[in-house]
Amino acid sequence: MSIKRLSLLLCPTQLQGSFCCRTRYMSQNSKTNANTMNVFDRLAKKLQRDRTTLNEDHHKYNYIKDEVGYRLSDRVYDINRKFKAGLDLGCGYGHLSKHLTQDAVDELVMCDHSALVLEKAFTPEDTTINCQKIVADEESLPFEPESFNLIVSSLSLHWVNQLPQTFSQIMKCLRPDGVFIGAIFGGDTLYELRGSLQLGETEREGGFAAHVSPFAAIRDVGGLLNGAGFTMLTIDTDEIRVGYPSMFELMDDLKGMGENNASWIRKLHLHRDTMFAASAIYKELYGNEDGSIPATFQIIYLIGWKPDPSQPKPLERGTGQISIKDLYRLDEMVKNATEDMVNKTAKEIPYPLDDDDGKKR
Repeated sequence: MSIKRLSLLLCPTQLQGSFCCRTRYMSQNSKTNANTMNVFDRLAKKLQRDRTTLNEDHHKYNYIKDEVGYRLSDRVYDINRKFKAGLDLGCGYGHLSKHLTQDAVDELVMCDHSALVLEKAFTPEDTTINCQKIVADEESLPFEPESFNLIVSSLSLHWVNQLPQTFSQIMKCLRPDGVFIGAIFGGDTLYELRGSLQLGETEREGGFAAHVSPFAAIRDVGGLLNGAGFTMLTIDTDEIRVGYPSMFELMDDLKGMGENNASWIRKLHLHRDTMFAASAIYKELYGNEDGSIPATFQIIYLIGWKPDPSQPKPLERGTGQISIKDLYRLDEMVKNATEDMVNKTAKEIPYPLDDDDGKKR
């Protein structure tokens, strides 16, 4: 998985506090996964998401996930097909599932790594859908091969360590001609917060650590899907900009979403002076005229199909009727082709046409 990385300018003594409490676990983990690299602490992420359920008003923090879930459900309905069995992978509080109806899917399985979040997740408003909830880790799917016609995932897979392996598992769970529709945070997400924290920490402490988790780059997602065997890919990106009074409200909302930093190299403590410096830098560099600050969330939408003989196939080489060297004449060629079609159609009419006055032409 190709990810955007943050350079570490801290000296070893500064890094010691961040790593000492994790050294034993990482050394044991490296013995069992010698050929893999774990970027995220999955246990810490699960605990962070579990803590969001303790807030009675936890749903007020889900505005980003609810919006993306709604937009992703539109992409499900764009496919003119009714799916028999669907899976919402990493469903969270049901941000996407609640928008699905029986026009889209007959049976739906909602799964999430956090049992507490899954317990409070909204099920589809259409009660005719046969829906069930299963606690499952996105990195190790417990489903039988070819179990689903549709798999959706909204803002969950950016916390997966081995994204290619997860894509391969999704491919295995899909039936032939099944589709995977997903959304993940892109590499430009929270670039304002990332840059401000780096500058503030460098000014106050002489170096910086990674305070914003790394995200996948859009240029790499297509390659990962192709490598897993998906075909007929559709990948696009969107940006959602949200205004906040200051950096502190933004960080509080991220915590309420369960989107705290969960990378292994995260720094466990951020000094007060550093936070005030970063907040001032944030407002100076990116602040709006009304005194608020913007935060950018880049969303990468992806659609991939499992191969099937019934799917459209590209034409064989050499069957094209237009050469690439004639692309600059495309408008002229379309015009000529249209005129030829009109003339040919006119010659095929065996009887005269009547005009508006009833006279023969």
